[in-house]
Amino acid sequence: MNNVWVLVIAAGAIYGCFCILMGVAPGMILSHTPPVAGLKPLTAAEARGRDVYVAEGCSYCHTQNVRPLVQDKVFGRPSVGGDYAYDTPQLLGTERTGPDLSNIGARQPSDVWQYIHLYDPRALVHESIMPRYTWLFQVRPSASAGEITVPLPPGYAPANGVVIATQQAQDLVAYLKSLKQLPLGTVK
Repeated sequence: MNNVWVLVIAAGAIYGCFCILMGVAPGMILSHTPPVAGLKPLTAAEARGRDVYVAEGCSYCHTQNVRPLVQDKVFGRPSVGGDYAYDTPQLLGTERTGPDLSNIGARQPSDVWQYIHLYDPRALVHESIMPRYTWLFQVRPSASAGEITVPLPPGYAPANGVVIATQQAQDLVAYLKSLKQLPLGTVK
């Protein structure tokens, strides 16, 4: 092994094989995974909300992947490949500083709860470390017809005016509400 080029080429070939086996092949296999029965592609509003979710960095603190562990049962059933059939790229998350969101649409289906939580998380969960996303809302003296106002609890509402959800907030809530785990078919 005195020839450096043989070592470099051998190491490159081994590295290339590992890349294909661990990165490319699983991606190709998963891209052909059929969706869970009843799973539908995102609507236009949900897709825009997904873009807001990505832009705001929500996946840095929240996962969308229920692991098959006892402590994850509170989030729903363990995730399967078919849950992500229409989700490209998948937003599985990097850590779980906040709770898993793969089933948040079923756990917290209320628009009002979602809006309040985005405007000021501590209004609902006092020990929350989630930042406020106030820039997704407007505070104005009054709301116009058709605008969505956020009924904040006393002590969290602005002193003057009402909080109105922007289109970005509405789209983000639509996306969050779309995150529901569908029941898996019976296994025979």
